[in-house]
Amino acid sequence: MNDKVLSLLSIAAKSGNIASGEFSVENMVKGKKGYLVIISMDASQNTKKKFYNMCKYYHTPIYEYATKEALGHWIGKEYRVCVCISDAGLANALMKRLESEKLNNGGKS
Repeated sequence: MNDKVLSLLSIAAKSGNIASGEFSVENMVKGKKGYLVIISMDASQNTKKKFYNMCKYYHTPIYEYATKEALGHWIGKEYRVCVCISDAGLANALMKRLESEKLNNGGKS
């Protein structure tokens, strides 16, 4: 599988620029240390609503991508509902790739 978004997530994890799990992501966003949140497409509606509202309030970009299992696998963990990127450069690279995926999939990413 040649998924550039998940590959970039893996790089972020290896470089220590990622927080994963609801509690850690929430703390990073509220502490204004997060530049991008990615939430799994199979997260519960309540979880999605919570993170979309929080990210809107703190002006943090948020995208839905992949499954819980895929997010966890690519960062070297078990399943993860959400991840947060703490490096601006990596976050920008990921957002460009996510926007590209969204355009290629007709907005379904």
